[in-house]
Amino acid sequence: MTTLKRKRARANGEGTIYQRKDSRWEAAGYVLAADGTRKRIRVYGTTRREAADKLAEKITDSNRGLPVATADSTVGDYLTYWLGSVAIHRLRENTHTRYAACVRLHLIPGLGTKKVARLTAKDVRTFLDRLRTTCQCCTQGLDTEQKQCCAVGECCQKRLSASTVTYVHSVLKSALEHAVREDELPRNVARNVKAATPRPRRFQPLTPVEARQFLDAARADRLHALYELALRTGLRKGELLGLHWEDLDLTTGTATIRRSLQRTRTGGLTHLPTKTRASERRIALPTECIHSLKEHRGRQDRERGQAGSAWSDSGLVFTTPTGRPLDPANLTRRFRSFLHRAGLRRIRFHDLRHSTATLLLEQGVDLVVIKELLGHAHIGVTAGVYAHVRLRLQRQAIDTLGHALGPSDNDSDDPPAVAVVR
Repeated sequence: MTTLKRKRARANGEGTIYQRKDSRWEAAGYVLAADGTRKRIRVYGTTRREAADKLAEKITDSNRGLPVATADSTVGDYLTYWLGSVAIHRLRENTHTRYAACVRLHLIPGLGTKKVARLTAKDVRTFLDRLRTTCQCCTQGLDTEQKQCCAVGECCQKRLSASTVTYVHSVLKSALEHAVREDELPRNVARNVKAATPRPRRFQPLTPVEARQFLDAARADRLHALYELALRTGLRKGELLGLHWEDLDLTTGTATIRRSLQRTRTGGLTHLPTKTRASERRIALPTECIHSLKEHRGRQDRERGQAGSAWSDSGLVFTTPTGRPLDPANLTRRFRSFLHRAGLRRIRFHDLRHSTATLLLEQGVDLVVIKELLGHAHIGVTAGVYAHVRLRLQRQAIDTLGHALGPSDNDSDDPPAVAVVR
């Protein structure tokens, strides 16, 4: 007598799992969607276990009250879900804030009502073209609120910069890429749209003469050591403000960059990991910086004694006179004031970092060494930012070769002497 093998009953909420004709496994079930309703989703895997695990993960999130994006979600609903449930766990807070502003101001007004599954490359390209050419005062209704621009018949033509349009495009690509990884979309249509490469931001680094004037003027400033360290090593503002004395070895002349001090909306002044994994690095300190840091430590010891019980022992290298962390915005204001008092050209604090790299390049330092000093993730970043410097050096090299190959008064028809090549 043949005994029929009974099919295992699915547990409540497990969903449907079966093998497709293309040999992949498909699992389907109901989850909480981004618009607040319950919708059926499908996930796929090369094995039954893989498909079941993917569906179980989505159902678990749904049971915890976390919405799951579905293919028939609108772009607006999906972006809201992505920001609140995915990006918030992967991005630094300030980056997430910028992403959220980008979604709120541009992506949702421009593409929010379209279905994610029906979004095409043409839709994205049309949206980006409109973003480049439309006055933002009119688009965001600022003219009506303030009775200006188009509201009074005098459009100011305030368009987004090319870099901002590129940023909006990159945020959309990141969001849709997650939908592809989650098997909600077969492809990322935003990646099929080639946006125009924005021109690199122009910056005016210090010339060697200006750099020497800067260092001379900084000697009389309380933050002399910070300014000198910024120009001689190219450290970012947050990296400088996040330095602890324990990160410095003034005996061997090294500094370990582990963290960055930034102001966030929720946490105030907060120590965060470095910008990228490559930014966490160990650098050699110039002799001049070692001397100025030792002098700075002596000054800080005197300030600690003068502050008494009001001193806040943060362990930071650069602090207020009472030992508290220096706010990045306050440092920017102090820097501008310092430049004005010293009669120096006005530059951004970040231009000190550009000055470091430019001066090193002009001295013939290898690009790889500069990349490691600056803490760039890839050498392509270093090469791209300073492409104009490298081009200028190429021209100088070509001109030098041209002078060497040009006619000379000492030219003669005599054959050159045979040189011994070793």
